[in-house]
Amino acid sequence: MDLEIYQVDSFTTKAFKGNPAGVCITANGLSESLMLSIAEEMAVSETAFLSLSDMTLRWFTPKAEVKLCGHGTLAVAHVLKERGQVKSGDSVNFKTLSGTLTALINESTIELDFPSPVIECDIPQSQELLDNLGLEESHVRFFGGFETKVFIEVDSEETLLNIQPNFEAMKQRNGRGVLVTTQSESNEFDFISRYFAPWVGVNEDPVTGSAHCALTVYWSEKLGKLDFKGYQASERGGHVATELLSNGRTKLIGAAVTVIKGIMQVSAA
Repeated sequence: MDLEIYQVDSFTTKAFKGNPAGVCITANGLSESLMLSIAEEMAVSETAFLSLSDMTLRWFTPKAEVKLCGHGTLAVAHVLKERGQVKSGDSVNFKTLSGTLTALINESTIELDFPSPVIECDIPQSQELLDNLGLEESHVRFFGGFETKVFIEVDSEETLLNIQPNFEAMKQRNGRGVLVTTQSESNEFDFISRYFAPWVGVNEDPVTGSAHCALTVYWSEKLGKLDFKGYQASERGGHVATELLSNGRTKLIGAAVTVIKGIMQVSAA
């Protein structure tokens, strides 16, 4: 079986920046085992699979399926536009494990309508996790969580950029993901962040759309505003504009660039 396959750099306007996502669009859904095998072969943080017959969208890391993926959704909408299946002004609804997600196609950007998580404040601070991140307790301003992931605010960009996680040690304890953020020291951005998820095969994610939903909720309450410009300070780096909507959901705005397209030859599984 021949499958059209794409690799798209999301939340960037330049190739080799942002977050690379695999994209596989088929008439009908593939088996879960095949999707996982393709995700392993693509070897990027997430590969997105869209079934056109029912517009079901699923995302897999090289190790597991995830319930929500911003850069993968952006990549799929971008490929649909490139293929001429949608055009500027169109809205596309995807059926996902996180409910219906909508992508609005603009001339140069795509707007994603995503659910907003609840930021949990009653999570006990883990000294072991801080040690594994190389973080001093004195640099932590907030320690909480969202959707089984850890949310940490630190005191400065310097602290954030100097984090050097011990990923092997992190994998020895239970976990799903760790989001670390701080207020930006420049006028260009409102906040910056980094995201680590070694438990699902992604040591440091280049740009995490779903994490920006949590960041939007957190910084909206802290800064008293609704619109933000975020920067994820990974090695590749990426830009995400966000807005906390009146219905409590989050709008993510970004661009994408296709860097690879071709045919993957696979055996049905």
